[in-house]
Amino acid sequence: MRMPVVALVGRPNVGKSTLFNRLVGQRLSIVQDEPGTTRDRLYETTEWTGRSFILVDTGGVDVALTDKAARKGDQPEALGGSSREFAREIRQQAEIAIEEADVVVLVTDARDGLTSADEDIADILRRSGRPVLLAVNKADNEARRQAALEFYELSLGDPYPVSAHHGSGTGDLLDAIVAQIPQVAEEVVEPDTVRIAIVGRPNVGKSSLLNALIQEERAIVSAIPGTTRDAIDTDLTFQGQKITLIDTAGIRRRGKVEVGVEKYSVMRALNAVQRADVVLLVVDALDGVTAQDAHVAGFILEAHKSVAVIVNKWDAVEKDSYSMQDMTTKLRQELKFMDYVP
Repeated sequence: MRMPVVALVGRPNVGKSTLFNRLVGQRLSIVQDEPGTTRDRLYETTEWTGRSFILVDTGGVDVALTDKAARKGDQPEALGGSSREFAREIRQQAEIAIEEADVVVLVTDARDGLTSADEDIADILRRSGRPVLLAVNKADNEARRQAALEFYELSLGDPYPVSAHHGSGTGDLLDAIVAQIPQVAEEVVEPDTVRIAIVGRPNVGKSSLLNALIQEERAIVSAIPGTTRDAIDTDLTFQGQKITLIDTAGIRRRGKVEVGVEKYSVMRALNAVQRADVVLLVVDALDGVTAQDAHVAGFILEAHKSVAVIVNKWDAVEKDSYSMQDMTTKLRQELKFMDYVP
């Protein structure tokens, strides 16, 4: 029997990622005081009172924005806002998480109070038929804990005032989660897994490769560099072997990395290399090996990891003037310090 799944959902900037990190006991999800920081789904196994479950972090759902775009036939970016170009994709990722979940935790904000966006998401969750728990985050003092009573209006049962930042109230929330998740008849024994990290420069197609390998839209794909931010783990089984694929943010030259979200994204990508057994270095067939590709390759070798070079976008190369053998020879020359790898 599979391990129970619990999804955290809510509107942007209510502190889902901070709560995710608090409940799993690690800083896995990037936290930034900027709506739209989390885009894809993040999964991590955690445990409470001897019960294990998979916790899923999701991006902030802006129901009004995506519905408005759908009615007008607009792209979300046409509606303005620095993080809105992925609003529809973020909502789709959250909806997948809800569909997979045994229990959904709606995360709201005691500081902002009950909003129409909270009501919209509560309506979506009621229609899903999933058990729903209501967490009122940022209840950092007595006044905000009292303000959490306002959320009874959502008709989702008792609100759980929590402070993801300080940790208060999270034990009560975890008790409620454990009471709702299905009992696992037998102890779930996780087989040995091979961890494979997918790394490279921005925009070489790492997330597209992940989606192609697992044959589902696991990661948001866009021509905008920096679309992927967190290191995203996806489990699958191939020929009886359990595999964890790790999609990562694009790694730019150190001098070009911006302070803030991108800095933490690159740190997550480099950490993914450290915890991987095998690394797939993805390069762009049209660009060949760039100086930054060579820099990333050097980091992989310094970490003493097995590596394979993946030449993506081969379909865009003019085949009459460039054969696969020509490309292989060229790549081995340009990556002469690792010309032995497949």
